[in-house]
Amino acid sequence: MLRQIKPKNARSKRELAKREPLAHENTKTVLLLRGTSCSSLVQDLFSDINALKRPFSIRFTKKNDIHPFEDASSLEFFSQKNDASLLLFGSHSKKRPHCMTWVRCFGGQVLDMMETYVIKDTARTLMQFKGEKCKVGLKPLLSFSGAQFESPVSNQYTLAKSILADFFRGGEAAAIDVEGLQLMINFAAGEDSQDGSAAKIHMRCWRIVTKRSGQKVPRVEVEEIGPRIDFTIGRIKEAEASVWKEAMKKPKGTEPKVEKNIETDLVGDKIGRIHLGRQDLTELQTRKMKGLKRDREAEPEEVVDDMTSVRDGDIEAEQVKRQRTT
Repeated sequence: MLRQIKPKNARSKRELAKREPLAHENTKTVLLLRGTSCSSLVQDLFSDINALKRPFSIRFTKKNDIHPFEDASSLEFFSQKNDASLLLFGSHSKKRPHCMTWVRCFGGQVLDMMETYVIKDTARTLMQFKGEKCKVGLKPLLSFSGAQFESPVSNQYTLAKSILADFFRGGEAAAIDVEGLQLMINFAAGEDSQDGSAAKIHMRCWRIVTKRSGQKVPRVEVEEIGPRIDFTIGRIKEAEASVWKEAMKKPKGTEPKVEKNIETDLVGDKIGRIHLGRQDLTELQTRKMKGLKRDREAEPEEVVDDMTSVRDGDIEAEQVKRQRTT
């Protein structure tokens, strides 16, 4: 469970009141930190991620003696001090080269962590791609491709999908302009190699370009703008069940009201259901036709006469057939 702090005076009480959860939280801010030893590749990638996340990102360039998996108290201090629930820590060592640690916090304390190792040979920075870049503050389109991300059992790839989606999803938008959909970030998980090593995750950033097609619908093309990052997953720390349950709670009043007899299908169309009372079918007005009208008294007799005449004709026909056969 989360540690509860009791205020000692009015000032501390006001500060704790500011940190209380809100019905509509602000957009999550990402804080980028570096360790005592950090490679130039990780620093360049940090500048690119900072450019993608602006204005909801803060980057510190000073060295910090932090070991996230051994002692996370420093990360919790930075999170509370800068009101940042997402942290990205970069380090480099012989055992863990080009390491990027993704950290999520809840209530000022570390919720879960994931360690990734960047592959240097395939990494490309934002400046290595020519062409126009996306504007600041765009909400990206996120896509995850790979069977590992859709596993029904919680594993390192499902955790990676949850953390990466939380890092790059941006703020909530009530309405979306089509012209603002210019950035797409794709995460693809490859297959496990034959030597038994885990599958890599490939991160690609694309710029969506619309061009004239001579029709009402424009032609859509994509251009890679970087950064291009391939990494493998290292150590992970999953959230505790009690803390995760508390973090997933929704405040009262934020859930949409349930409308009776109205449903939404997979396409997004609304389907309504109407309930009618019991109807009296005897009063149902039908279409009148002359051929369906009955005579008052002559109809039953005519029907009987017709039936008897038909029977007499059948008997006569059978007698004629028997005489011919004999």
